[in-house]
Amino acid sequence: MSSSSLDELITSLKCLPGVGQKSAQRMALHLLERDREGAKRIAEAMSTALGSVKHCQQCRNFSDTDLCEICSDSGRDQRTLCVVETPADVFAVESSAGYRGRYFVLLGRLSPLDGYGPGQLGLEELEQQLGKGAIGEIILATSATVEGDITAQYISDIAARYDVKSSRLARGIPIGGELEFVDSGTLSRALAGRQQID
Repeated sequence: MSSSSLDELITSLKCLPGVGQKSAQRMALHLLERDREGAKRIAEAMSTALGSVKHCQQCRNFSDTDLCEICSDSGRDQRTLCVVETPADVFAVESSAGYRGRYFVLLGRLSPLDGYGPGQLGLEELEQQLGKGAIGEIILATSATVEGDITAQYISDIAARYDVKSSRLARGIPIGGELEFVDSGTLSRALAGRQQID
């Protein structure tokens, strides 16, 4: 019979994505048996983050300050705005080291059935930024889903009202991918978005 504190720890860990009963139990037991210092660091870091992390007032990404490091960086291209769904998407684009503009984080995508409309995505804030005339292009980096495509089209229509060019991330076959293993939807998009060889 385990203690109620241990049961509560296991239940709490199950709130993490992809963590079920067995994984939560393994994590809890590991931390308590073998890495209590690690458990303390996690608890302290979580407590600190909950108290200090908020959304950047300009891009809506996570930040300890009113403006995040990216929005505060004058060396970035201020005329290009990459629109993403989540803070995790910012990490993904930044890790590519191929983009030096700014971001706008939607914190979701249009999905009326799930209660996500333009108001929940901060599209009024985005429109205000576009209305200032400082942005020349938005890159729509929403997910390759029906909702992601609808969201991208909706934002593209807003951008067109302000004569701001909008583009969509290219989609297709991954580097190192073999055609026989590529799904039909990806292959179809790759064919539609083919480019001429110079």
